[in-house]
This record gives sequence, structure tokens and C-alpha cells, in this order.
Amino acid sequence: MIFHPAILALFVGSILVSLMILYASIYAVQILRKWDLRSGSELQLILERKTYLISTLLAYVFGFELLSFFLFIFTADQIHSFFIGAMCAAGSLFVNPYGYPTLILKLFNFILAGIWLILNYVDNKAEDYPLIEKKYLFFLFFVPLILTETALQANYFLRLKPAIITSCCGTLFSSQNGILPLAKAFSPRSPTMVAFYITLSLTVGIGMILFLKGKTGYLFSGLSALFFILSIVSIFSFISFYIYELPTHRCPFCMLQSEYGFIGYPLYLTLLGGTISGFGVGVLMPFKKIASLSRIIPAVQRRLALISLILFLVFTGIVTTRILLSGLISEGF
Repeated sequence: MIFHPAILALFVGSILVSLMILYASIYAVQILRKWDLRSGSELQLILERKTYLISTLLAYVFGFELLSFFLFIFTADQIHSFFIGAMCAAGSLFVNPYGYPTLILKLFNFILAGIWLILNYVDNKAEDYPLIEKKYLFFLFFVPLILTETALQANYFLRLKPAIITSCCGTLFSSQNGILPLAKAFSPRSPTMVAFYITLSLTVGIGMILFLKGKTGYLFSGLSALFFILSIVSIFSFISFYIYELPTHRCPFCMLQSEYGFIGYPLYLTLLGGTISGFGVGVLMPFKKIASLSRIIPAVQRRLALISLILFLVFTGIVTTRILLSGLISEGF
């Protein structure tokens, strides 16, 4: 294992998160089995107090989960110098079989954590906690994912050994030898760029309808998901070219380094933030008919849509600015 402050923070943090998750799951099961807001029993009063505690605890846990995704990427990038051949996080994550599975699961859990926080926020707005069963069922589904993430991350860090020979990002993300299926058949640059901006325009248009009229929630959520997927494809297809000013460099990690102004962090933060907000609109749609949420959810959806649109536009603004200022434009690329 390599000793690094960020590794230690992630390692200890993930263990604490797992312990808190297990502790919370015990009371979540009790709440699901015994919750009855109509009852004035002592047990119900205890459960109501417990749900305040558990909700607050989980808010901090999932907040750390959001932070840990970026801390993990930062750590993987910081330790690349320990490995022969690694130039960025791409090589560090390829050192053993646990690196990329950990990253993928962290990304999945990042999105789920954001959605749970939205559900919890809406539920706490209503006096009768109408989503308490649904949010705790969602949480219990989340428990094995968090524990699996902790196990994968621990295996990744514990099996790190200095001076291991690994591959550089140029090899890992080349069109001939890429580790991702996407890397073997990158979408053509020009069609992908057109699709990227068209999808953004549709997302903004539908988002404005949702913000002004409170309609098209499912459609906006679907377009947010599509824009997220297309943005990831676009990073490989053309965005990376203009950031690195090199048509053969497709790495999604090098842009996190100081050489490129750490531009990857605002890019990924705005893209993921916009995606979670967009997903949240669709997740809340089935609960609009609940009486105590009939006024709360439309207002929250409008705010989520606005946040999503702002973040997507900031993401696109950063991308567009880099394209226009890139030296590749002057060369007619």
C-alpha cells in the first residue's frame, strides 16, 4: 500500500461511512416495519425521533459520498508518479483490477446519493413524511452498493505497490487498444458535436417549459440523461482534442492536471450536478399527486430544472470557450 494523505482520508472515511450505513440500516428496517404516523404510541414517538437522527446522519454520509468521488479521482491522479508508465489517473487506476470498477461504482453511487438527498429534502418539507417508506427502501437498496464500493476501494489501495509497470493514457484510450468499448469506435467528431449542441438546445427548451409551466418533467429528465451520456461520448470524440490541442489525445483524466488549468474539475462537477438535478425532476414526478406534496414538488422541480440548466450551460460554455480559443481552430480542425 502507498501512504498518501488522500488515500488515508478515503480509506478511513469509507470505513466510517460503512459503519454509519450499517447503523442506519438497523433503524431503517425498524421504521419500515413499525412506522404509523396515525399512532400516538411510545414506539411511534421513538421512531419519529430516530428518523430525524437517521436522516441527518445519512445526509452527511451521502454528502461525503459526493465528495469522495472527486477525492478518489484526485488521489488517483496524484499518485501516478509512483508507477512506471503512468502519466495521470488513467494509468494509476489500471495498476490493479480494482481501480476502474471502483471508479465506475463510485460514479453510480454519486448519482444515487444525489437522488436520495433530493427525496429526503422533499420528504422533510411535508409534515406527514409521505416518502419515508420509499426513501428508506431506496436507502436499503443502496446499502450493499456502498459496502461493495468500500471493499473495492480498500482492495485497490491495499494492492498498490510502487514501481509497478502500467499503461499510459495514450495506450489505454487509443482507438486501437482502448480499454473501453467506446475507445474502439469513437463517434465521428463533427456529427457528435452537432448532436451535442442539438441535445443541449432541446434540454434547455424543455427545461424552460418545465420552469415556466411545470410540465414535461419526464421528458426533461430523459433529455438530461441523454445529454449526460452524449457529453461523456463527446469528451472522447472532440472535447478532449480542443483541451489538449492534440487530435490523438482522448484521455478524460489529464484535463484534471495543472497543465490544463484543472479544467476537468469544473467540467465534471457541472455535468454531474446538472445530471443529478435533471434526474431529480423525473424521480419526483410519481409523487406529485400526494396531497401534502402537491405544492411542494412543483416548486422543487422548478428549482431543480433551473439548477440543471445553469450547470449544463456552464459546462457547455466552458467547452465552447476552449474550442474557440484552441489552436486547432486556427489550423482548420
